[in-house]
Amino acid sequence: MNNKTDFDVIIVGGGTNGLSAGCYLGLEGKKVLLLEALDKVGGMASSGFLIPEAPEHLVHPCALDMMSMRVHAHVPQELDLERHGFEMIELAPGYVYLHPDGSSLVFWRDRLKTAAEIRRYSTEDADAFLEFMSVVDMFLEIALPMMRVDPAKLNLTTKLKVVGSALKNRKLKPELMALMTGSAHQAARERFEHPVTISAMCALTGLAGDITADGGGIYYALLGFLHRFGVGRVRGGMQQLSNAMSSRLVELGGEVITSATVTEIVSSQNTVKGVKLADGREFTARSVIAGCHPRVALEMVTAGEMPGHLLTRIAMAPANAKGSGPLKIDLALDGRISVPRFEAARGDGLDLRNTCLLIGTEEAVLENFAASSRGEVPQLPYVTMAAPSAADPSQAPEGQDVVYIYPPVMPVNPTGGWDAIREDVADQVIDQLSDYVEGIKGHVIGRRIEAAPDFTARLNTVNGCVVHIDTTTMRSSTMRPAHGLGGDTLPVAGLYLGSAGSHPGGGVNGMAGRLAAKRVTSYLAKKP
Repeated sequence: MNNKTDFDVIIVGGGTNGLSAGCYLGLEGKKVLLLEALDKVGGMASSGFLIPEAPEHLVHPCALDMMSMRVHAHVPQELDLERHGFEMIELAPGYVYLHPDGSSLVFWRDRLKTAAEIRRYSTEDADAFLEFMSVVDMFLEIALPMMRVDPAKLNLTTKLKVVGSALKNRKLKPELMALMTGSAHQAARERFEHPVTISAMCALTGLAGDITADGGGIYYALLGFLHRFGVGRVRGGMQQLSNAMSSRLVELGGEVITSATVTEIVSSQNTVKGVKLADGREFTARSVIAGCHPRVALEMVTAGEMPGHLLTRIAMAPANAKGSGPLKIDLALDGRISVPRFEAARGDGLDLRNTCLLIGTEEAVLENFAASSRGEVPQLPYVTMAAPSAADPSQAPEGQDVVYIYPPVMPVNPTGGWDAIREDVADQVIDQLSDYVEGIKGHVIGRRIEAAPDFTARLNTVNGCVVHIDTTTMRSSTMRPAHGLGGDTLPVAGLYLGSAGSHPGGGVNGMAGRLAAKRVTSYLAKKP
């Protein structure tokens, strides 16, 4: 390898975690090279004009809402991203559940306002909701501090703070244990009685995973995040966030190369040496951060350098393991969507165009997970939908909309394969959605569809899993992505994981990259 291409750190993958890692290392004065296989940075946090028939309609092919970054708001502040064009719009409200009978339930940032929404259907449910939020708050008081530190460290101060929170709320411990060990569906059924309340909770938590899975009660962290931090979007589209991070990295002296596919993470005598690219280029470095899927990264390490049992362990780590994953449909419209039936039923003048709409009864959410696990396309509607151009009109021509449709539960490997059914399933989803939302059918200029195999191919993920490794209590902290691979060292010295597949997990927030940067800084300080 040519010493002229030597770096302190090479980062494989230009998603927000890779970019975050690069920026934090740049702040430490390290010489950083970031390599991205696609023609632009961002990965799952990207946007662009991707529908040929509609060149002025901005599309988000993966992430849209900014909730996780608001939880970890110190990242954009520490990296000074606003100076590089990053601006967040807060959605008020963030999420609204639509029931088939015309009812709606708004998840406001203010939990008392959300309770008032629930009270329209059941006084008992409203009271139960506020009691439940005390349990969710306790979970967050334990989980959030641990998400923000390196789980491989002692973290005595943080743990003492967590213990203090637990002692303060010790009367809630039985409820917390029930939440953490039971399913999200169980938690909804235990506490609520009205079908609108139960369905809204199922539709919300189903965004995080199978609502029938033991341990899935932790998905109610979404509810806690909604109330504590609200929901935002990036003005001008998600690509503006990734571009801001890239700009900051370059300002700090880092180098970013796109259309650069890494084929090997070079290791010799269990120490990382650099990388090789598909086009023959080679770069040396004292350390490498894998901002890509951990399985993809570890399988690129020079043959024989990674222990075989760990390669088996990461190969078998759950990624959409229950057979379900999201479908993504983007539409460019020649007009604007509306939801007059639901707005009229509310009678309070709330504009539902500007929010994220949740559609799916308790029965539908359960049917979607069950059908997908069998490799069948669900027949009942469970859809999340937003019109990004409503909150940010710059994302579509005046008087027109771009529509983001995200059925969160579809078969990863359906009978017959996605190539045979992709268009028909998109038609089915649009038909179902049109029972709730007006202005779609007959107004589509063009559309874009991606299912699990498309995510796998475009984003180099595994089994179409957008969070890399399924979110479970057994795949968190040092157990993420797997036992023996979630600590602050790997069998190959100088190699670090820093993606959604490592602590603290998925979401657009840059926290895994921030953690990896800290680990590398410590490693380089000890390395001669």
